[in-house]
Amino acid sequence: MHPIRIAAQLHPQHGAWRDLRAAALRSEELGYDIVYTWDHFYPLYGDPDGAHFECWSMLAALAEATSRVEIGPLVTCNSYRNPQLLADIVRTVDHISGGRVINGIGAGWKQRDYAEYGYEFGTIGSRLAALERSIPLMLDRLAKLNPPPLRRVPLLIAGIGERRTLRLVAQHADGWHAMFPDRPAELEPKVAALRRWCAEVGRDPGEIEWGVGVEPDDLERFLAEDGETYVAMGFSQFTLGYNGPDWPVDLGAGFLAWRDEMNARGGAAAAAATA
Repeated sequence: MHPIRIAAQLHPQHGAWRDLRAAALRSEELGYDIVYTWDHFYPLYGDPDGAHFECWSMLAALAEATSRVEIGPLVTCNSYRNPQLLADIVRTVDHISGGRVINGIGAGWKQRDYAEYGYEFGTIGSRLAALERSIPLMLDRLAKLNPPPLRRVPLLIAGIGERRTLRLVAQHADGWHAMFPDRPAELEPKVAALRRWCAEVGRDPGEIEWGVGVEPDDLERFLAEDGETYVAMGFSQFTLGYNGPDWPVDLGAGFLAWRDEMNARGGAAAAAATA
């Protein structure tokens, strides 16, 4: 069983770097387990041409600024970097952080990013095929780099596609992020598909850390109605998304207390017993 962990995703938009950095430090002080960002080139909501920062250069700076939290992208777009170059970037930031990097990756989806920066958008199928090709290349390069990463860098794959994405999760991932669902029932078929793929490739699905996103303004309802249901389903990582210019990570204090209570109770085992 994985312990319950809480992540702060600091959306790198609509604010100043110094304030985002301060939010990462405050996340560490409050006791978040992970600080994520995302890998886009323009804001995903609010003013579409508002302030925005690049993913991996920001993660390198956060690696230097923080000392305890794990850090990573939720998630890197596979299309934007050669997979072997990405492996080198991941390894380098892992060293800067002292071995705290999570290597989150997905197939990509935001068409404006592709068009503005000159990448071929293709189709969902072509982007997934590229991800399938890239993951083995990236993992192979990580194994060859000198010096190597400071630990076996966890590979996190995001997505809920039942035919291809969840097969990749079963084959390769240490973590799975199942997006930001409205209710647990939305993920029941996805969980079933992942379990089928794990059985097919001969892997224990319990080896994979399952995660979902939660909107901070939905926390009270989530904790009252859905939290233990997700844990009973097998989810143990929960990500709260925060926007600039303030990145108000203190809103998650109650969620962090819930994590501590659930882990003290045995986490998933306790939730399963009461489900």
